[in-house]
Amino acid sequence: MAEKYAVGIDIGGTTVKLAFINQMGSIKDKWEIDTNKENKGISIPTDIWKSVEKRIMDSDISLEQLLGIGAGAPGFVEPATGVVSIAVNIGWKDFELAEKLESLSGLPVIVDNDANIAALGENWKGSGNQVDNLIAITLGTGVGGGIIANGQVLNGVNGTAGEIGHITAEVDGAPCNCGRNGCLETVASATGIVRQAMRSIESGNETILVETFRKNGEINAKDVFAAADSGDEAARRIVAKTADVLGFAIANAATIINPEKIVIGGGVSQAGRQLLTPLRAAFDRYALPRISEGCEFVIAQLGNDAGVLGAAYLVRQQGSS
Repeated sequence: MAEKYAVGIDIGGTTVKLAFINQMGSIKDKWEIDTNKENKGISIPTDIWKSVEKRIMDSDISLEQLLGIGAGAPGFVEPATGVVSIAVNIGWKDFELAEKLESLSGLPVIVDNDANIAALGENWKGSGNQVDNLIAITLGTGVGGGIIANGQVLNGVNGTAGEIGHITAEVDGAPCNCGRNGCLETVASATGIVRQAMRSIESGNETILVETFRKNGEINAKDVFAAADSGDEAARRIVAKTADVLGFAIANAATIINPEKIVIGGGVSQAGRQLLTPLRAAFDRYALPRISEGCEFVIAQLGNDAGVLGAAYLVRQQGSS
């Protein structure tokens, strides 16, 4: 009997990642295409399916071997309907992604938020190790969050659960892209860390980041962690504040979920123990001791594969329900 595969899709603002993944979570083939944002991204579903069809023609997989399509999309997603309510970086508003992909492919399609599918992927095949209760946080340009509670992704009434990046971390803090002020991602994202660094430079603090900025014309989060590692006091204060604010927010989320694991991913997580050690200390300060005792912090393992694996898991999960 021919092996069956799910099509895992992770739609981003720059590229769409795709993969054929078997029911055990092994990736048979993976590739990516550009995200065509012209005309408010109207052609993205067609681009996706044309790419899948071409890949089938070039491989030893047949259409009959495909069980279904799982797709992760940025922004606010309603999993029950497969509608992307809004994805600003693509241009979608009330976009019927599942219906369009089903019409093109003839396959069942399940859609969820990109942070949720990354959480599913990490829990299935990455550092989560298939625990029942997990919080996954992605520290990149923004702060993404996905929550697994009692073995299921927590979506909420309209797909907005788990938006940890928009927990208020600083009352009257910096403006956020969501239109509010002081969200966690204004502090703990790569963008937020750079904002703190620029504020420190503009305040006249003595820091090697001044020379970095003069030399490169910009600063990134990696520069801040490197400066802190070399003993720069201003950079150390930024890392300490970032870890403290992030630990405070995660502790509050953990009080509700009581997770076994907290998975930290994204570009900022590459700081490794330099971030994880003060983050864990902050979490322990703010969390109930019983919650802290039952919880382990781990770094995400799957990188760019987390999304497609999580999307494939949606198909697997639906097939077993």
